[in-house]
Amino acid sequence: MIDNISWLAVYPEIILMVMGCVIVLADLGVSSFRRTGTYVLTMLTLAVVAIMQAMYAANGNTVYGWSNMVVSDAMGNWLKCFATLSMMVALVYARPYSADRGMLRHGGELFSLAIFSLLGIFIMISSNHLLVLYLGLELLTLSSYAMVALRRDHEASVEAAMKYFVLGAMASGFLLYGMSMIYGATGTLDIGEIFKVIDAGETKPQILVFGLVFLVAGLAFKLGAVPFHMWIPDVYHGAPTSITLILGSAPKLAAFAVVMRLLVDGLLPLAADWQQMLAFMAIASLLIGNLVGVVQTNLKRMLAYSTISHMGFLLLGLMSGVVNGEVDTGTAQTAYSAAMFYVVTYVLTALPAFGIILLLAREGFESEEIADLAGLNQRSPLYAAIMTICMFSLAGIPPLVGFYAKLSVLEALVATGSSFNIALAVFAVLMSLIGAFYYLRVVKVMYFDKPLTAGPIVAPMDVRSVLSFNGLLVLILGIFPGGLMGLCADAIVRALTS
Repeated sequence: MIDNISWLAVYPEIILMVMGCVIVLADLGVSSFRRTGTYVLTMLTLAVVAIMQAMYAANGNTVYGWSNMVVSDAMGNWLKCFATLSMMVALVYARPYSADRGMLRHGGELFSLAIFSLLGIFIMISSNHLLVLYLGLELLTLSSYAMVALRRDHEASVEAAMKYFVLGAMASGFLLYGMSMIYGATGTLDIGEIFKVIDAGETKPQILVFGLVFLVAGLAFKLGAVPFHMWIPDVYHGAPTSITLILGSAPKLAAFAVVMRLLVDGLLPLAADWQQMLAFMAIASLLIGNLVGVVQTNLKRMLAYSTISHMGFLLLGLMSGVVNGEVDTGTAQTAYSAAMFYVVTYVLTALPAFGIILLLAREGFESEEIADLAGLNQRSPLYAAIMTICMFSLAGIPPLVGFYAKLSVLEALVATGSSFNIALAVFAVLMSLIGAFYYLRVVKVMYFDKPLTAGPIVAPMDVRSVLSFNGLLVLILGIFPGGLMGLCADAIVRALTS
């Protein structure tokens, strides 16, 4: 018999599962209801789930359920709340673009797939068991494959979906193989029990290390870190821009949570091993992401390489929680809260950046090249200002929130006192200076180049309102970052001490 606490831990997931099925069934109904009705149902569902998760997170309790296979804690609940809000904003931006390109001809396909991908994100964030984590991952990735191929008459989208599927299947195989070796070495799939067994030294070290390597490889693919980054530029470029927006936002929060659950909660005694791997991937991601991003002329590919470089920064935060193979509680809390703050602010900034691309696109024209933004300030000073805020924030220019995100990660690195970590901080700053070039190039094109067209930019009221608020939030959180920083720090402290 399942107790009430077990149900409490998964109420939001149950709501998403039920409403996802309801939206699929509603899509079979009256054609006039499909587009508007399924959209309204989706947004109402996401709003209810976001409120529930915020209430759970504010409560601050840690609840284990379903035989310890799932966990509901402050960190996970806030991440799920942010992921839900991110999906809501993404769907607001995506709806006009998707309708113009026939992706809503049957109504609810996009919305049901978005619900199921968010359900996969929730399961990944809540997982305290390797098989539960893998089930959530597969639900997310299968939904993502289908969304990338949703524009079935577009050759580039179908090609991107095939590439994503093949490389994603390989990464899932890495992850599953690593999990099987971890199970072989420890005799358990429970993440908490894995920590206890390894900490007690009751393992087979050779199998454990091999399992760790495959596990980190699978995680690196989901993060989009070098050398497992190959899919990001092609998928971001080939997928419909509305789907690129979804792929580049909420799933990043799930990837961060999975790294925390596996490496910190489960494999912390092996920190000396995985810290070195994270350091290598961080250096390579910062180097490749920024250097290759400089030569891009396609805006979506530029943002794809930008994502790779930002994941390098995130990895720096995650690896700085361990010093010389030893874990210090204060250092770990500072580092992981900085990493959480970084990934949340990155998603917050990426949303309006892709939203502007979607806004400028029209039927028969994608507005994907940097040159397509020429003279945007003359056509709409508001949208040019929002895009400028996004670019400056991604570049790490004060007083925007991206600056404080980078600063918090660099402070966590330097606070370790390790000469290697201090050198990494200097390297990260140099790479950020290189990366600032391609962000500033976008601003230059918007303000100093002549517009390609003098036509007005027409946007629905909901898109215009959400986009303006989203851009303003990036600025406000840059001026007053303490609230979100404190929230992340409190969530991490509760997660590490539970």
